Amino acid sequence: MVRLDRIGKRYGRGPWVLRDVSLTVAPGEVVVASGGNGAGKSTLLRIAAGLTRPTSGRVDRPASVGYVPERFPPDVRLSARGYLRHLAAVRGVPARWDLVEALGFVGDPDAPMTTLSKGNTQKVALAQALAARDLLVLDEPWSGLDAAAGAVLADLVTAGGVAALLTDHHGHDLPGAREFPLGAARGGVVIELDRVGGRFDDVRSLDGVLAARAVGGGARVEVEPAFSDLVLAEALRLGCSVRSVRS
Repeated sequence: MVRLDRIGKRYGRGPWVLRDVSLTVAPGEVVVASGGNGAGKSTLLRIAAGLTRPTSGRVDRPASVGYVPERFPPDVRLSARGYLRHLAAVRGVPARWDLVEALGFVGDPDAPMTTLSKGNTQKVALAQALAARDLLVLDEPWSGLDAAAGAVLADLVTAGGVAALLTDHHGHDLPGAREFPLGAARGGVVIELDRVGGRFDDVRSLDGVLAARAVGGGARVEVEPAFSDLVLAEALRLGCSVRSVRS
């Protein structure tokens, strides 16, 4: 299983991306992290997989972890078959080309990964992760898959018997899966700003800001309720305009 105990994450002096998050995913359990943009879903998954260190808190994870990022690295020069063989050798397990075939891979397995379509690349990335024995961490794993491949993936995730932590903004049917909401539980106030421009970093680092995302020339900022008036005043002082405020 994987256990996250009071995890917090911030970058430098910026706002907290995650704060005081605790989660346990048991063997055979599927947990879907949910929340809006900026809620910290991908950060949570990277921490669970061991790719990002938390600023605070403790992580206990098993030895064999399979991870698929939301965007697969574009510069993998190995062939699809070579990539699977390499990662299987790292794990000390047999290469599972049958998983790629089950997902409906179409194309030359010996062609460089850089020449594959998004869908075929995703199938190879998923196959290497599904070879993990203990924990699957999958960030938007249905991205680029057709309906048939998506249904196969749902079966593989729920029937694999390993702990699985994933995100899925399309809301696929995963029998028995448990939702783990992020962001909404914090009860933040959402402030939509215009005319932010080069002041985004200043806004993001204000006291009480939980998450911030640049949107065109503006920003969407989630703020602790007790700090909402302060953030509004500072945003106006910085020359921003306020489009909306909602809790």
